[in-house]
Amino acid sequence: MLKDVKIRDFYGSRKVFFVLSAVLIVLVLLCCFIRGVQISIEFKGGTLAEYSYSGSVNENEIADIAKDYLGTQVKAQLGETFTGERQTTFTLSFSMDKPFSAEMQDELLAKIQEKYPDANIDALETNDVAATSGKQFLAKCSVAAVFASIVLILYIAWRFKRISGWSAGIFAVVALLHDLCVVFGTFVICGFEIDSNFMAVILTILGYSVNDTIVIYDRIRENQTLMPAGTKLPELVNTSLSQTMRRTMRTSITTITAMLIVTILAAVNNVDSILRFSIPMTVGMISGCYSSLCLAPMLWTAWKTRAKAEKSED
Repeated sequence: MLKDVKIRDFYGSRKVFFVLSAVLIVLVLLCCFIRGVQISIEFKGGTLAEYSYSGSVNENEIADIAKDYLGTQVKAQLGETFTGERQTTFTLSFSMDKPFSAEMQDELLAKIQEKYPDANIDALETNDVAATSGKQFLAKCSVAAVFASIVLILYIAWRFKRISGWSAGIFAVVALLHDLCVVFGTFVICGFEIDSNFMAVILTILGYSVNDTIVIYDRIRENQTLMPAGTKLPELVNTSLSQTMRRTMRTSITTITAMLIVTILAAVNNVDSILRFSIPMTVGMISGCYSSLCLAPMLWTAWKTRAKAEKSED
């Protein structure tokens, strides 16, 4: 039975949605050229040196001290450890042609301690990270994402064959690529490194975004039977989206609110490691809600409408 809801003309606004998505993608590309993409040490290889401190330190000043001493680009990142007693820490990440010897570690520590004599700075651990393991992890995650996309297309093609499932599956994946581009742009704009957090967010958004898209496709298939024969496809899609919008919005608002709370708490407590996950996740969820409602169904409807028109001309 069709629900008595206000029918919104989503399809009539499809060009606005397409232009908005295109603008977002162009902005991401511009940010990549302007700001550059920061690749984590775990993917490109290098050294991670972790230090504990008390009071207040400036990560940019520490990075400059390390850069002047080591003669290479250094990234400093503040954080905290929660194993045992809580400690405030900063981590230096860099790549060098020569090993980071024990003597160099002591000399660098002395220079940082000289800058912050009251911060009780002490070395915790130093690790050399091989690029091979990071690249293997990246490759496995990429394979998992591609495999998931293929399975998704096959599932939608089989599950929704009454509404031309192959095209529905392909455009669901196109919407996912849009979401992944937005998440990637968030990392670039915020200056976050592309690391394991990035892959975790990507794989999470893959599952989150497609869930809403499948719910919408299911409603379109159901309404195809319930609505009068001869109902035009744009009307069918507008009705289905209007009926599912409230459910989609409520689900999205609930999960986005939870991530916003996590983000606020992490910001207040200066836990950067959580912020590098929660901020892109929040943006990805917003993008997933948008693409499920305004992108995948609109692309599919435009494709089907055009194909039907071309078939009629023949």
